[in-house]
Amino acid sequence: MADEKKPDPAAQGGADQSNEEIRECWKVATFKSANAYHQFSRKIKTTNRHIRDADDLEFLATLLAQAEHDRKTTIPKGIFLWRAQLGFDQEPIWDGEKYVDDWVEGALPPDRMKPLRDRAREGRANPQGIPCLYLSTRKETALSEVRPWLRSLISIAQFETVRELTIVDFSTDERPRRRSNYSLPPEEWDKAVWYEIDQAFRKPVTPEGDLPSDYAPTQAIAEFFKAHGFDGIAYQSAFQSKSRKGHNVALFDLDAAHLIGCGLQKVEEIKFRFEQAGNSYSVERKNDAPLRAKAK
Repeated sequence: MADEKKPDPAAQGGADQSNEEIRECWKVATFKSANAYHQFSRKIKTTNRHIRDADDLEFLATLLAQAEHDRKTTIPKGIFLWRAQLGFDQEPIWDGEKYVDDWVEGALPPDRMKPLRDRAREGRANPQGIPCLYLSTRKETALSEVRPWLRSLISIAQFETVRELTIVDFSTDERPRRRSNYSLPPEEWDKAVWYEIDQAFRKPVTPEGDLPSDYAPTQAIAEFFKAHGFDGIAYQSAFQSKSRKGHNVALFDLDAAHLIGCGLQKVEEIKFRFEQAGNSYSVERKNDAPLRAKAK
């Protein structure tokens, strides 16, 4: 995502300034702890879904201030984005103007490639009934987001933005740097909060397993930025590779991008790569001495 150009705070006090010093230079609010998003999320899930207390409002105000400082970006008019849907339509086969009594798979029609305005399902950035247009910056990202299986058919549509859009970019790969005792120094707290929010948005939606409350924290954040004049949010895809990264973009206005074409793709191959993420363990086998004795 292309960030807006801003003066470089580091240039005002040296390139070795810490994040904390840069924030102080710009007088931008910082989060009270590295767990600020976790606390906000837990409260919305388990205590107050729609009522915000002073701590919630301070968290959101800090988020907005930091977004205005270095997370605000624009998508120009005329940018192409992608949207995929599992499934296909059936089209008649024609030989010139002669109809052939047969059918072939084709892409879904235009009305299927946009959310329903009056029956929208909830997602990470929208509650049920309030539609949001989910798009991706890369075709492969959009195709992967629908989690297809081998030989499945996917309708893939291309959209074009019709005006300049103001976006808050949550995407980040920067994990906070922990001390040797695994604690986080205060200068890493902001980084930790933005990382946790990006992880929350990019988590795959699973209608069969997720509870409605699982969506509530990210929906609240998205609606907060919508209320403050943003056109949408951007976040990383959970299905991207390290070498070929793509972003997801959720636009609050369904008419902010127009459908310009749609095609059909078949999944021919799916690749996964695994690496160990933690320690293994072994289970001690039960003593089978009685069985051996019985066998004798």
